[in-house]
Amino acid sequence: MLQTSGVSEDERKRILIIEDEPDIVRGLRDALEFEGFAVEARGTGSEGVATALEWGPDCVLLDLMLPDDNGYRVCEVLRGKNQVVPIIMLTAKAQEADKVRGLDAGADDYVTKPFSVAELIARINAIFRRQARLSATDDTFLIGAWSINARKHTMSRGRTVKRLTFYELEVLKLLREREDEAVSRDELLEKVWGVQPN
Repeated sequence: MLQTSGVSEDERKRILIIEDEPDIVRGLRDALEFEGFAVEARGTGSEGVATALEWGPDCVLLDLMLPDDNGYRVCEVLRGKNQVVPIIMLTAKAQEADKVRGLDAGADDYVTKPFSVAELIARINAIFRRQARLSATDDTFLIGAWSINARKHTMSRGRTVKRLTFYELEVLKLLREREDEAVSRDELLEKVWGVQPN
């Protein structure tokens, strides 16, 4: 495993890969370790959940088609145990309905195969940057009748509590900062998703 100069194992961001295709795991592990991440990989959903609970990853890369369970269910289990760990789904299913189902299950992002490893790493780094910004902001703020808790990634009104993904929270934060102003689609793409508009 690559040791990044000047950074101890404990200081490195931890990435858990839950994927049963050895070639994909090998390629991801090599690329992520080269970028200075600590990496663990598991080939089944049950092993992935157990490792996530024991190891405490900073991000989970989750395949949708696993030998013992589907990624939607694994995502729901992980999300039930940890409300804030970023989960990025990796799958060959590119239909909008599949993406919506994955995001509804608690995923923060959805990347379809075949994918660019460089883009995936950029997405991971973007999530970590957003986390760092969140830690430097107020924990709670109001939008209309909803109370937004940035630390817990929740929005609540009365007894109703909904979980927010990183992207949803970032959109709400941007709208809060730009109260009573129009926010363009291009600005949302650039500031929230880190995508440069065409």
